[in-house]
Amino acid sequence: MSIVTLFIAATFYAGPGSNQTTADAATIAAIEATCYDYIDGQLEADPKRVARSLHPDLAKRAVIGDTPDERLGLRRMSKEELVGLTKAGALKTPKAEWNRSCTVLDVTDKAASVRLETPWFVDYFHMGKFEDRWIIVNALWYSKPKKNS
Repeated sequence: MSIVTLFIAATFYAGPGSNQTTADAATIAAIEATCYDYIDGQLEADPKRVARSLHPDLAKRAVIGDTPDERLGLRRMSKEELVGLTKAGALKTPKAEWNRSCTVLDVTDKAASVRLETPWFVDYFHMGKFEDRWIIVNALWYSKPKKNS
């Protein structure tokens, strides 16, 4: 292979993830806003805010491992269950104690991967862009170990 051929090949192939688009600041801000609607809505006990961040067919799961009833078990949660827990104030927390971050990991024109971290858990989201809105479609989460005081 000639040097010119290698140069052309390298120009058109940037390696893994090369089909990603470069997201502009407005896109990143919109994705982060959805992430913060999800977590801040829970911390405020605002079910409407949480609901608007979620796809109606949300798949929210946590790995629990093998159980007597299931191999490779998952804890499953629907949009309705999460909104209900929010309405009940399950995570309601005074604003002075909020400590959360949303990190956009990857963005294409209609899909994004996002990491949410709180003191209690970490969520990994797959978001989809529907018209002009970013919505959480899938979430895989895990609880952080409780700290001994």
